[in-house]
Amino acid sequence: MKQEKPAAHKGRPREFDTEEALDKALHVFWRKGYEGTSLSDLTDAMGISRPSLYAAFGNKEELFRLALDRYAEHGPGAIQRQALSEPTARRVVERLLRGVAETLTDPCNPRGCLAVQGALSCGEAAEQVKAELCSRRSKSEAALAERFERAKQEGDLGKAVDPAALARFVVTITQGMSVQAAGGASRTDLLAVADMALLAWPSSA
Repeated sequence: MKQEKPAAHKGRPREFDTEEALDKALHVFWRKGYEGTSLSDLTDAMGISRPSLYAAFGNKEELFRLALDRYAEHGPGAIQRQALSEPTARRVVERLLRGVAETLTDPCNPRGCLAVQGALSCGEAAEQVKAELCSRRSKSEAALAERFERAKQEGDLGKAVDPAALARFVVTITQGMSVQAAGGASRTDLLAVADMALLAWPSSA
């Protein structure tokens, strides 16, 4: 009786580290924005072919979403999550603003914030990406507002404080810092902005 050969493996094993490739794609999107980044930019930086990119990450839009997830979970986007664990609302904001200032000026990273600048100049073809970024920024603002609401209930913030308005104020400051960083502002410059913003902190009365 003829012995059957074992079934051949379908496809070829990936010859690259997907997480490392994703980090490289993240930095390209961070420097150039979504629409300013071409597939050639991505494949050159990641060191892979277009078929490999499609097989591992899907299309450009899907890759951008994966890069945003990585930015939020393991990169500078994690600062807010860490800051929310601080015991007081003021400490939350202080850690957030100082962390943002340090991250935006980290020489290992492109200048500015991916979530703010990723789609600032996108055209109609990238409306879904712009909507995605707006949604993510809104969720970040909502998380801050929720934390401030809890602080208000605990007596950590005054009764007259509007948690949603305070969250929007803080987010506006961080977004402005991102734009300043992209324009060349130094860490010292941005830390001074953080200190100035904290001077406007509402009293607990």
